[in-house]
Amino acid sequence: MFPSSSPLLLVVFFISLGVSVTSISVRRGAPLDITPEQSNESFTYLWPLPAEYTSGDEALAVDPALVLTVAGNGGGSSILRAGFERYKGIVFKHTGYGFGFMRKLRERLVSSVSAYDVDTLKITVHSDNEELQFGVDESYTLLVPKAKDSSQVTIEANTVYGALRGLETFSQLCSFDYTTKTVKIYKAPWSMQDKPRFAYRGLLLDTSRHYLPVTVIKQIIESMSYAKLNVLHWHIIDEQSFPLEIPTYPNLWKGSYTKWERYTVEDALEIVNFAKMRGINVMAEVDVPGHAESWGTGYPDLWPSPYCREPLDVSKNFTFDVISGILTDMRKIFPFELFHLGGDEVNTDCWNNTSHVKEWLQNHNKTARDAYQYFVLKAQEMAVSNNWSPVNWEETFNTFSSKLHPKTIVHNWLGPGVCPKVVAKGFRCIYSNQGVWYLDHLDVPWDEVYSAEPLEGIHTASEQELVIGGEVCMWAETVDSSNVQQTIWPRAAAAAERLWSQRDSTKQNVTGTALPRLQNFRCLLNKRGVPAAPVKNYYARRAPIGPGSCYEQ
Repeated sequence: MFPSSSPLLLVVFFISLGVSVTSISVRRGAPLDITPEQSNESFTYLWPLPAEYTSGDEALAVDPALVLTVAGNGGGSSILRAGFERYKGIVFKHTGYGFGFMRKLRERLVSSVSAYDVDTLKITVHSDNEELQFGVDESYTLLVPKAKDSSQVTIEANTVYGALRGLETFSQLCSFDYTTKTVKIYKAPWSMQDKPRFAYRGLLLDTSRHYLPVTVIKQIIESMSYAKLNVLHWHIIDEQSFPLEIPTYPNLWKGSYTKWERYTVEDALEIVNFAKMRGINVMAEVDVPGHAESWGTGYPDLWPSPYCREPLDVSKNFTFDVISGILTDMRKIFPFELFHLGGDEVNTDCWNNTSHVKEWLQNHNKTARDAYQYFVLKAQEMAVSNNWSPVNWEETFNTFSSKLHPKTIVHNWLGPGVCPKVVAKGFRCIYSNQGVWYLDHLDVPWDEVYSAEPLEGIHTASEQELVIGGEVCMWAETVDSSNVQQTIWPRAAAAAERLWSQRDSTKQNVTGTALPRLQNFRCLLNKRGVPAAPVKNYYARRAPIGPGSCYEQ
């Protein structure tokens, strides 16, 4: 591009592409990842809000050649190192990270006249146990030094998964300054001690009403990690389609919409492993005995009759053989200790209106309601025998609470006031009140999602501990790959902070304090490639109504 006789011109050209190394200015106390015009020094632009933290008024420049040093028994974890590289790519996206010669030349030019304040990230992980199960320790501490005191940011955690949460917070502290073309940490020094309020922080994803490709599911899992959600509730199968491969009963996925809209065993394993690398468990659901019409496409004997196709036929041993085979195969894929067995919206008219099922009921002296209980409890026994704790929708508790297996976790959805009844009887509960945490309800505004309280009406500490957390639910009747992420985000983030952050720190002046941070987080998602919709739309997932800043929509 340049003649060989013009080396000076070459250097000048590259300097013009790099930062203005002689005029770096420090903007103190500015918000994170937000324009100067919108700055408000009293705000902390982190989402979800950490449990405890202090900050200062300094701005630190971060070296794009940031070095990772590790310590502790778990410091050598491949999960940790992959997480560091992933976040390094996010933080230094605009600095030429990964562009080899250009990046190295820029660093050399900058370092010749200006030292970075932060050049090392030290992460200490005390445990080398990488098992990801319910209740894994996700706490961490994060320290950002004062300028000149040290050039090292430190994260300390008991597990690699706590370290991943610390990395996410660190990435949100880092903001690209377009004027100086450097990454800055504002409001330093920082000191944080952080941990989640609830152990279970979930998102339900429905791949039966519309098929979602594996790449899209992985994108959603990635975005979940940004909000510190930690359970993907994969509602794989429903009455409309059965897309998952079950080797023991290979005809089941004939119930998929088409032969191109399926998940192989290898696909499912890939999703589980991808999620684990981000500290996210995958809880699968097989909803029985209702919502199962698609099963009979491959095995018609599972239908009570060709004209009455659900609930599954309670009178046949074959029905339970198939369920047993499904659970045995799925146990090889899903290591999470919780497994969802559904049990909701069971209309038993089909049993009463099918002659051989009606005869079976009479011979066993059962009503259709009794048979519903029999079916659910039998499925629970199978799940427990596979070393799972069964999760069931609340109808099972509402109908026969005293008969449920003691390990049962009751999943609320119909409305408020259920979890208090559940924990009063000694069961654990997951909160998903459809009035506020069903994402397919497009007219529920962000502040109602944010203000929902899983512990509402529960006052004793022992009973509060039985509420393991909650999840937002993305039912897919009207979503597919074209709009699913816009519908999930940013409202799912509102619930994510409720589930992570301490209640006292997030319940006051929601519009004044939470809204600007949520708008900032939505813009952060957009910058990371997540198509999150504007926060203040009356209907979720709608596009902006006109020109304007991301931070004000």
